[in-house]
Amino acid sequence: MPDVQGLRLGTFAGMPALLLEAQGARAAIAVHGGHLLSWAPDGHEDVLWLSPALAPAPAAIRGGVPVIWPYFGRQGQGDDVPSHGFARTVRWQVASARRDADGSLRLTLAPPALDGLPLTLRMELHVGATLEQRLVTTNTGDAPVVFTQALHSYFRVSDVHRVRVQGLDGLRFLDKNDGYAEHPQRGDWQLDDARDPGRSDYIYRDAPGRYVLDDAGLDRRIELVTGGSRSLVVWNPGEASAERSSDMGHGAWRGFLCLEAANAGPDRIALAPGATHTLMQQVRVLPRD
Repeated sequence: MPDVQGLRLGTFAGMPALLLEAQGARAAIAVHGGHLLSWAPDGHEDVLWLSPALAPAPAAIRGGVPVIWPYFGRQGQGDDVPSHGFARTVRWQVASARRDADGSLRLTLAPPALDGLPLTLRMELHVGATLEQRLVTTNTGDAPVVFTQALHSYFRVSDVHRVRVQGLDGLRFLDKNDGYAEHPQRGDWQLDDARDPGRSDYIYRDAPGRYVLDDAGLDRRIELVTGGSRSLVVWNPGEASAERSSDMGHGAWRGFLCLEAANAGPDRIALAPGATHTLMQQVRVLPRD
């Protein structure tokens, strides 16, 4: 562990974690999966949701910000690999840490290299009143590699039925629950869309990179800005699917909405030898006018 003011090793939700006390916010990052578990700006409750029924390691953590890499779901893979890749179920290491002059904290973490995969990954975090998270992938091989990925953020909400997502009007999305058929988005996203009410598993294409999650119940808006991506995944399983998940908790699905900065579906990254790609998200809490 680097000796940096405001950074220590402890536990969060029963898991070994890096605990951060930065100017403007607190955060926690699990060693398992390099998983951002919590980010709470001063004056606000936690922006991220964690399941009340977490499965023990080595299972993936339900909630926070899972690192989905080097493939999304099982896209381009066979059925004999873990869903959403390997990065979220291995032990990560801290590569560097520092405290900036303004009191914010910067960390770089990395998972171990995977045999037979000519890609390396590191995650860069900047924790303060604004959260910035980057996945940096480098092709160390001698041939191009195609991969998919996501920052699978579970945002805490008062009630998923009462929130709206702005910034999607006029886009087109692929609906997993409809065989990935394409549909137009009209107006803000809401869970109770008349076409497919009560659930959402959409990949928005050619997305602009700025979205606002408006939550009247918590009297706040969460701004999400993304980069290195042309897709946004909006996911909530709905009641029927959630109740079949052993690691979600009864009724807990109402308390989150996933907005995922992603390269998924047709948005794939073809990385040349020696090249690097960065997927980025920036999150901040805005007042509700």
